Amino acid sequence: MMAQPRGIIAPVPHRVLLVEDSPAMRSYVAAALETDYEIVGVESGFQALQALPNGHYDLVISDVHMPDINGLELAKFMRSSPTYRKVPLILISTEGSDRDVGRGLELGANAYLPKPFSPAALRELVKRFVET
Repeated sequence: MMAQPRGIIAPVPHRVLLVEDSPAMRSYVAAALETDYEIVGVESGFQALQALPNGHYDLVISDVHMPDINGLELAKFMRSSPTYRKVPLILISTEGSDRDVGRGLELGANAYLPKPFSPAALRELVKRFVET
């Protein structure tokens, strides 16, 4: 890796909070995004509520189905909070019916991405929300 010349500050990558209880899916999403974004991964909605006040996040990606606090509950919390209301939220889920997608969007998600999805589709969606 090449050192930065003195006086030049490297750009700070956008931070993404990834909330996913499946280690395999957390790794899949992180691998798709980690070259362009700083990924902070947590295993549950409860851990997300602990992580949110401890850092600035440009985007949250959350699974819908998780133990304790699920992605829909996290969406409701974020949209009711003055602090997190404007942070973009992408929900991901194995449930991809029109009803499921509509419910996620109704609760405040900016986008809903049914699983399985390609890394390219995820990158394009993330880019739309953090690089505008």
